[in-house]
Amino acid sequence: MSIIGDKIHRIRDFRGMTQKQLGMAVGFDEKSADVRIAQYESGTRTPKQALVELFAEALDVNPRFLADDEILGAEGVMELLFELDEHYPISIVDCEDEDGNKRKGVVFGSILMTDLLSEWQRRKKDLADGKISKAEYTEWKLNWPKTTDDCGKHEPAKEWRNL
Repeated sequence: MSIIGDKIHRIRDFRGMTQKQLGMAVGFDEKSADVRIAQYESGTRTPKQALVELFAEALDVNPRFLADDEILGAEGVMELLFELDEHYPISIVDCEDEDGNKRKGVVFGSILMTDLLSEWQRRKKDLADGKISKAEYTEWKLNWPKTTDDCGKHEPAKEWRNL
């Protein structure tokens, strides 16, 4: 399965859509809609940017979320951190996890990144504390940055909570 195929599959499942429903929503013929989506999800076919935009609209996600970035392995994460360090200076710090295990942490030398990470930290805490559901947390991530409220400083451009 390709990275974009995996994302399409996970979001389609999260939205409760069948392959046929998604295929028809992006304009495929009813007879081949499910087959075409299966091909994209398995990585047999790779969607062009125009189709990625249609997928994003049909799945109600930020199109950037569907980007086929190669960051899923540890090496990809390290390469991403190296590149981020060029734009948002990073410090590596010693820390402990909640069980007291020694870990390494990443600290960005950027107020903007600190603010963005603060909101993510808040969402994760709200999830852990039962203030928001897993579905709400997933919705917040899928449509970020439209769902950001800058830690309560303004209303988000896109509602993500089931109130």
